[in-house]
Amino acid sequence: MKILVIGASKGTGALAVKEALSRGHEVTALARSPEKLTLDHPKLTKLKGDFHDRNSVAQAVKGHDAVIVTASVSKLKDFKNKPDYFSLGTGYVIDALKSHGIKRLVVLGALGTGDSRALQPWFVRKLLLDGILRHAFADHEREEALVRASGLHWTIARPGRLTDGPGRRQYRKTAALEAVPSSIARADVADFLVEAATTDSWWQKAVQLGG
Repeated sequence: MKILVIGASKGTGALAVKEALSRGHEVTALARSPEKLTLDHPKLTKLKGDFHDRNSVAQAVKGHDAVIVTASVSKLKDFKNKPDYFSLGTGYVIDALKSHGIKRLVVLGALGTGDSRALQPWFVRKLLLDGILRHAFADHEREEALVRASGLHWTIARPGRLTDGPGRRQYRKTAALEAVPSSIARADVADFLVEAATTDSWWQKAVQLGG
């Protein structure tokens, strides 16, 4: 498959690129600073682009079989200038997919969004979801609504707290509203994102991840 990873210069996005390449797929890594992706591979194309520029997104999406969106802010205060960071860019991705007749979309969200809010402990809901991270989660809500209404073959990944380090490949993944471990390695999230992009197991599902 030809997979586009948006927000691919570091973190979970960079790991998703690495995972997709390891499975033999052709990958385009889209980022504002793609040179920060310290990875080279014959099947990898690094592409400079802007998640929040409609034309940039449309050009990047063209010719791919699936798109994985992992773009995120560098600092929480960035939401003050762009409170629609997630929903704006993902909206452009959805429009581009429809324009090019591409169906497969995988979006990195967060545990605690939508109906998964009930799975978070009370103090997490009050301190983080309604407090420190309220702007991010409000926009994740808008983003999920756009994805669900898109008519595409979408999957929303909802990991808990992201940690660094190697993946264990023994994480919990469930579309049911069931408790999962509160944290998960970015590498394991990347593993799931690529699985969701390349199989039909998780179509039209929001998936809780922990491990």
